[in-house]
Amino acid sequence: MGEKERWGTRVGLILAMSGNAVGLGNFLRFPVQAAQNGGGAFMIPYFICFLLLGIPLMWVEWSIGRHGGKYGHSSTPGMMERIWDHPAAKYVGVLGLFMPMIVMIYYTYIESWSLGYAIFTATGGYWGATEFAPMQAFLHSYQGIPIDMANPEIANAGISYFSSIWPAYILFIITLACNIWILSKGVSGGIEVMAKIAMPTLFLFAIVLVIRVLTLGTPDPSIPEASIAAGMGFVWNPVPEALTDPGVWLAAAGQVFFTLSLGFGSIQCYASYLRENDDIALTGLATGSVNEFAEVVLGGTLAIPAAVAFFGIERTQELAQSSFDLAFAVMPSLFQQIPGGQFFGAMWFALLFLAGITSSLAIGQPIMAFLQEELHMSRNKAALTLGALVFVGCQPVIFYNQQGFLSEFDFWAGTFGLVVFATIEIILFAWVFGIDRGWEELTRGADMKVPRIFRTIIKYVTPTMLLVILGSWVFSILPPVLRYEGVNPDYIPYVRAARLMMIGIFIALCAAVAYAWRNRTNGPGATDA
Repeated sequence: MGEKERWGTRVGLILAMSGNAVGLGNFLRFPVQAAQNGGGAFMIPYFICFLLLGIPLMWVEWSIGRHGGKYGHSSTPGMMERIWDHPAAKYVGVLGLFMPMIVMIYYTYIESWSLGYAIFTATGGYWGATEFAPMQAFLHSYQGIPIDMANPEIANAGISYFSSIWPAYILFIITLACNIWILSKGVSGGIEVMAKIAMPTLFLFAIVLVIRVLTLGTPDPSIPEASIAAGMGFVWNPVPEALTDPGVWLAAAGQVFFTLSLGFGSIQCYASYLRENDDIALTGLATGSVNEFAEVVLGGTLAIPAAVAFFGIERTQELAQSSFDLAFAVMPSLFQQIPGGQFFGAMWFALLFLAGITSSLAIGQPIMAFLQEELHMSRNKAALTLGALVFVGCQPVIFYNQQGFLSEFDFWAGTFGLVVFATIEIILFAWVFGIDRGWEELTRGADMKVPRIFRTIIKYVTPTMLLVILGSWVFSILPPVLRYEGVNPDYIPYVRAARLMMIGIFIALCAAVAYAWRNRTNGPGATDA
């Protein structure tokens, strides 16, 4: 297998880890969640969850990853076996392959929308559709979803809609090819190099856009409460009664998971490329802080405040129900109404693309690591295999998006599954591996003194909170999902097919792990490593 890959520089590691966390959710999901769940009051449960769930879990995943890397494992089947000496451990670790595999399938497709819209904006492809309805129709036509051309707002928009899904399909292939090419260059030669370019560029674009949004003022004085000040207030003014709503606390916990990329297997994978005594305490906290700045300061100042400045609070509340509509319909319509809109609009979508690709690389690397280390593939062969799997897996997502494939994948692997895996791994880390050994692993080589209170939080508080959250999901959210409540009856067969496809992928990954363990001889996968 040769010498294990390592990060080239600490700055590169921090930027790559930050790129893993800073994704589409920072700029789309967070402001929608904040606006829908109490505005400024949402930040109280959000920061409590960040302190008691986010930071402890982040440190646990860094510790598991560095510990596994010491034995040559950069994917979770091997890592779980190193903290739990049981034949089932490696199959628990399959969750850390299943989640990134499923998420990469649909996330790469969404990422390609950003690339497409950056091109459409720069070339003025949808220019003239300044209202929400025609821009939403433009998005739907791009996704291959039929639109009602009898609707006067759509028919009279004066723009051309897509007659087929092939432009989206081609841009998906280009986006996937970019991901696979970078992954084929390795950790330091591919992911780290990309992070050093993408992350500073992303922050530059975000800061420029924030300045532009803050200087919007009152674009249309005829609309009541349509100003940037009202927009900032809409996001941040507290609604105290929201604090007594359990749903708000669940939303806050879910956002913390999503934004820090917890439960994916990506943090563990990236941490495995550290040396045994490299710091993980301060580095982990630094990457978390970079993510919070991107999410709270930058993400909270862009889309929702800008929408309120143009559409007013009441209309924005209607439009902010979907992150996709906010990004790809609301924002394009308002960019057409400001000077230099093509420039700022192209910058917005380039920002989303950079945020997306740094995250999708992190999602793809655990699969790469498993193929290379456990199945002994060359880096190029592993990259091509991953590319082929994502390409094939994405076909139903592309062609049956409207019927529920994307949303099913996102719910089970991108939401519920993350909480399940995180709950299992922190219990194994704190109670099976043992908090004494776990704390020693976390603090070894640390460049900061980790507050000892986190030892108690990791052992008791975080697992308890996760079990409560998981229980709330199982008893309140899962039953209607399993009963297909709210699903168009015509789409139920497609939803079932999506679930069967995920079950099939999970079984295939378990079979791959079993095959790898049966064929161990020596090297990273050996039992005597």
